[in-house]
Amino acid sequence: MEDMKKRKMDNNGEISTQEDFRLLLEPLAKSQLVDLLSRLGSQYPSIAEEIKSLASADPVHRKLFVRGLAWNTSSETLCAAFQVHGEIEEGAVIYDKATGKSRGYGFITYKHMESAQSALKAPSKLIDGRLAVCNLACEGLTGASTTPDLAQRKLYIGGLSPEVTSEMLLNFFGRHGEIEEGSVAYDKDTNESRGFGFVTYKTVEAAKRAIDDPQKILGGRTIIVKLADSHKGKPVQAQLPSAVVPVALPMAAGYPQPGKAYPSAAPAGYTYPQTVVSYPATSYPSPPMAPGPYTTQPPIPYATASAKKDPQGISPAAPVGMAGYPYYIGKQ
Repeated sequence: MEDMKKRKMDNNGEISTQEDFRLLLEPLAKSQLVDLLSRLGSQYPSIAEEIKSLASADPVHRKLFVRGLAWNTSSETLCAAFQVHGEIEEGAVIYDKATGKSRGYGFITYKHMESAQSALKAPSKLIDGRLAVCNLACEGLTGASTTPDLAQRKLYIGGLSPEVTSEMLLNFFGRHGEIEEGSVAYDKDTNESRGFGFVTYKTVEAAKRAIDDPQKILGGRTIIVKLADSHKGKPVQAQLPSAVVPVALPMAAGYPQPGKAYPSAAPAGYTYPQTVVSYPATSYPSPPMAPGPYTTQPPIPYATASAKKDPQGISPAAPVGMAGYPYYIGKQ
């Protein structure tokens, strides 16, 4: 079959079927195909429409993930902020099922792919006083903000006054450079400021200028500006009192020391079984008896009682005859 197609191309010098084009395109790399389709789409409107329809068919290229929303931002407010880029097919803020409160993020699905691409060109949007950031939903949290230099661009702002809003924070730090993301941290339950916030610049140079700026007074207070990574809690090593000095205790020479390898598990320097010390066979004398705790008491005299005799007297024993029978005495 392939030989027939090759002969057909050799004979006519033209490629007329779809299979012929597929055979030519399969060996090409992805970058080559993208360049080819881009040129064809810009030259031929019909090809451009075909490319758009194929790209918009999959919602993966049209669905955006929006984070950093204010706790009071509703789905209507979210859609109103993003509808400037094109027609929205679906948009919603995600709420917690147990508490019914916003979880601080949502999703926007455009009807056309080019609308999503337009929104991604300006990913930061000020919504209800907070700077929200969007990226493709298929990327999740691993969007544009998770670049290698993020640790050098994200700043922690501490010591904020309760009256300072996210807009005031962004306006104050916007003089050092373009801000990618920033907001005051608010309490979920009371929606009050927690006294700190974060600002992420688009460049490392802008973040350095903000740190080195000597004027750090906002809302009547001197604020703290430093890298967000340096503010993270680190495990503190337990300190011993100055009077207590750790000393390594010596171990017996015959037993293995920790951290050293020995060819056998048996302790070195000892033989088994060990001899038992024999005890002398002599008998030990009994310990002397302790004297009694009480002294010998003399006998107590009692008065002799006289026995009273029976007036009848004691009857004499009956005479006994032969074979143990009583001896019969007739009356006289």
